[in-house]
Amino acid sequence: MPKLNNRRALVTGGARGIGAAIAKAFVAEGATVLIADKDRETGQQTADALHARFFAMDVSSEEDWARLALAHPAMDIVVNNAGVTGFEDGSVAHDPEHTSLADWQRVLAVNLDGVFLGCRYAIGAMRQAGGRGSIINMSSRSGLVGIPGAAAYAASKAAVRNHTKSVALWCAQQGLTIRCNSIHPAAILTPMWEAMLGDGPDRGARMAALVADTPLKRFGTVEEVAAIALLLASDDCTYMTGSEINLDGGLLAGSAAAPG
Repeated sequence: MPKLNNRRALVTGGARGIGAAIAKAFVAEGATVLIADKDRETGQQTADALHARFFAMDVSSEEDWARLALAHPAMDIVVNNAGVTGFEDGSVAHDPEHTSLADWQRVLAVNLDGVFLGCRYAIGAMRQAGGRGSIINMSSRSGLVGIPGAAAYAASKAAVRNHTKSVALWCAQQGLTIRCNSIHPAAILTPMWEAMLGDGPDRGARMAALVADTPLKRFGTVEEVAAIALLLASDDCTYMTGSEINLDGGLLAGSAAAPG
């Protein structure tokens, strides 16, 4: 029996990268998947390729979440994956001293407000589905350590980690069988890295340099993140809520270097 047979799942930021991989894994396990994304063209193409559905929305917009709730009032699984780094439009100061308030707020609007609204929607939609379900929030390794050059991103992901626990406790307090957990990936090879890696002869060296401090000495894959999301969405870990799973190649475990 497929792990997600007859489950309804929403994946935000599902047009590409990690979101698309999660949507693909869910479809393969029997779920009816709704992909939500701002990118209408790519989102629709991904949905068509996966035999999923597409819903155009901005996760930072309360009005868009209200539209979604009207169109899809019941849901069994919600993956709050949509996020931004703040560097999408080029090099911008994101350190604690020089970041503008507007740039700071743009990152938090998507990464934090979007997750808050997604969790709020999920609780209501899962009540409609019988008071059970799984909420999965995409945090980051950056939500567990400081990132001086990407302060807004790190702060937003740290807040996602904490809000996940508040949601988990609230649902348990309400007597709902709704679990909420977070995933904390480190360097996962997605399209966002392509600008730094390029396609020249030094691509391999660039990749090695970017993961030099990772004990496993490689990037993670979107499929590896999707496998964790599938576990959290399924009935294989129904006693897990308010938890976090690190997917970082051993980075947070400490140094892999032997004492010399």
